[in-house]
Amino acid sequence: MGHKHQRLGTPRAAGIAGVVFALLMAAAIVLVRLALPGGAGGPEVAVDAGQRSAVQTALALLPFAGIAFLWFMGALREQAGAGEDRFVSTVFMGSGLVFVAMLFGSAAAAATVLDETQQQSPFGRHFAYTLLTTYGLRMAAVFIFTTSTIGRRLGALPRPLVVLGYLAGLTLLVVGASLPWSELVFPAWALIVSLNMLWGRRPADARPAAAT
Repeated sequence: MGHKHQRLGTPRAAGIAGVVFALLMAAAIVLVRLALPGGAGGPEVAVDAGQRSAVQTALALLPFAGIAFLWFMGALREQAGAGEDRFVSTVFMGSGLVFVAMLFGSAAAAATVLDETQQQSPFGRHFAYTLLTTYGLRMAAVFIFTTSTIGRRLGALPRPLVVLGYLAGLTLLVVGASLPWSELVFPAWALIVSLNMLWGRRPADARPAAAT
C-alpha cells in the first residue's frame, strides 16, 4: 500500500519540481537578457551596478533551478517505471545531466562578468552565452525529444503536448542562439508539461489499477 501511494505521488512531485525549475530558469534568463541585451556580441564596456546586480541575482537562482530540474528528471523517470525503453532512457538521462552541467558551467563563466570593472574582456560573456545557447540548448532539445517520445509510448502525455514537444525541441536544435530569447522555449515547455502532470489525466497511474 505504501509503495502504491509513493507511485501515485510521483507525477505530482514531477509537476511541482518542473514548475519550480521553469519559473527559476525563466527568471534567470530574463534577468541576464535585460542586463546584457547584446548577448555574446554586446559592446565591450563595463557593466554598471544595475547590470551587475541583475546578473548576480540570476546566478543565485541558477543552482536552485538546476536542483529542481534534477528532481524533475528523476520523478519523470520514476513515473516511466518498467515500461521505459533502455535506449531512450539512457539518452534521456544523459541529455538531462549534460544540460545541468552546462547550466552550471555557463553560470560560472557568467560570474566573471561581475569581476570586470573597467574595460571588460568579452571572454566571460561570450563563453557563458555560447555554453548555454549553443550547447546547453541542444542538450535541452534532446531532453525534450526523449521525454516526448517516452510520454507518447506510455500514453503519459496527450498527443498535442507530444507534438508541441517535438516542435520545441526542433526549434532549440535548429535555431539555437540565432533567435533572441529562444532560451525561454525550454522552461516554457517544462512549465506546460508540469502543469499537465499536476492537473491533467494520468494514464500511467490508471494502468496498474486496471490490471489489478
